[in-house]
Amino acid sequence: MLKAVIFDDEYIVLQGLQKMIDWGKYGIELVGTATNGEEALTLFKTSLPDIVFTDIRMPGMDGLQVIEKILSSSPDTACIVFSGFNEFEYVKKALKLGVADYLEKPITIPLIEDAIKRTLEKITHQKQISSIQSKWNESRIELLEKATLDLLLIGEEAIPKWHESFGAQADQVVGVTVLALSRKDEVLQNDLSYKAVPVRNGSEQLLVVFHFQETTIEDLWGKLLFWPEELGMFLGSGRTYKHLQDTKNSYREALQALRYGQFMDEAGWTRFEDIGENPQLSVNLSEQEKAVICYMRAGDKAGLLAELNSFIKQLEGQRLNPEMIERELLKMIYLGMEVAKEVQEDILEVSGANFLPHVEIQSMKTKEKMYNWFREQMAKMMDWSLDVRKEIMHEAVEKACKYIKEYYSRDLTLQEVSDYVGMNSTYFSLLFKEEMKQSYIKYLTQIRMEQAKKLLLEGKKVGEVSEMVGYHSYRHFTELFKKYVGVKPGQYRESFVNKPILQ
Repeated sequence: MLKAVIFDDEYIVLQGLQKMIDWGKYGIELVGTATNGEEALTLFKTSLPDIVFTDIRMPGMDGLQVIEKILSSSPDTACIVFSGFNEFEYVKKALKLGVADYLEKPITIPLIEDAIKRTLEKITHQKQISSIQSKWNESRIELLEKATLDLLLIGEEAIPKWHESFGAQADQVVGVTVLALSRKDEVLQNDLSYKAVPVRNGSEQLLVVFHFQETTIEDLWGKLLFWPEELGMFLGSGRTYKHLQDTKNSYREALQALRYGQFMDEAGWTRFEDIGENPQLSVNLSEQEKAVICYMRAGDKAGLLAELNSFIKQLEGQRLNPEMIERELLKMIYLGMEVAKEVQEDILEVSGANFLPHVEIQSMKTKEKMYNWFREQMAKMMDWSLDVRKEIMHEAVEKACKYIKEYYSRDLTLQEVSDYVGMNSTYFSLLFKEEMKQSYIKYLTQIRMEQAKKLLLEGKKVGEVSEMVGYHSYRHFTELFKKYVGVKPGQYRESFVNKPILQ
């Protein structure tokens, strides 16, 4: 039911309109009356009516002033004005304000009822337009989300449909990054430099970020350093690609990064660049194979053994012949060896120089022996990896920290630091987190911020400092500095530089 109010300083008018109009017949509830402008505005704010009937002449504030204030805050309100003064300037101003109707006094019942009917028709028409607009917007959003999901799953073939759904800004896209989230319905506020499209694929919660300016991509990274951590959620990001057909690669990488962050139980942002990639591993792995890799990389032996038992149970359910079982077990063994090599290349130390899995497995006469041998070999690889990590962790991380402190001012990547210490980037990132209790990127940012504080205290300009500590985006540097220090770099500098010395 619609709500209406009446504003008039004449008691007879108020009483007549309240009692002589069958408001319920029109689906309207009369919720209040007022006799002056101030009371009228107060009543409007408390009752939020759909229709306002008001006289122009009222004490204090006239009806047109009241309507002007009402429509400025609630433009969809239908306002009907009546007055005993049929002056052109009043009519002109009322129409300019956007009133629904203008009636001359004396007001008669038929005159009011006709005005109510016309107003209801306008309100119904406006609602229909709003409904159509809303449905069109929802449909457009759904089409864009569907086209973006196809871009993730199909790749190049989906580009024309995505281009059509994305609209005029499609030609401005210079890069794309996929983010995978652990929580539903989290929204990343769009910016002039990018547009984030939310997408769901089953249980996967994704944000596909389309960049419009290469020079401002770092601004987004500044937000991701804190946004997911503040919400207590996990977020994984794939690499940024220039070509839309590579979106599916960023998608795969984002899921991998998210899973890694969840296994490490570290809420916040995990970049694919910070977990590394083994080029020897196929990108077309099953979910169980991916899980095995994650458990081995995370050093979770209990999780690995549980996953292997699940893998064996699945093989049993398929009722495969011995040759097929051998093939599947060997495939997993060789996958485990490739992951173990990420710690140290000489994996032959695990089972000896003459370790030939495809020969050994053929000597197993029963399924039980075959499965036990399989579990034993995978467990050996895990134990060996954990032992090697313990031996090399402190020395490698210490060497890396010295390197970071020396070269923090340039575009220092995880891969460069990993190469310097002679380790696979995946395992280096794991060891670094274990030793330093924070990720590589957070450590690098901390070093840069501390150095920035020193340079600012020396009196250097903010733009100079931004470049000197490795940030090419002034805005990105400013946001990061404020997050870490609590104030903007310019404010920090001014609070210390030229400060008078007490005598």
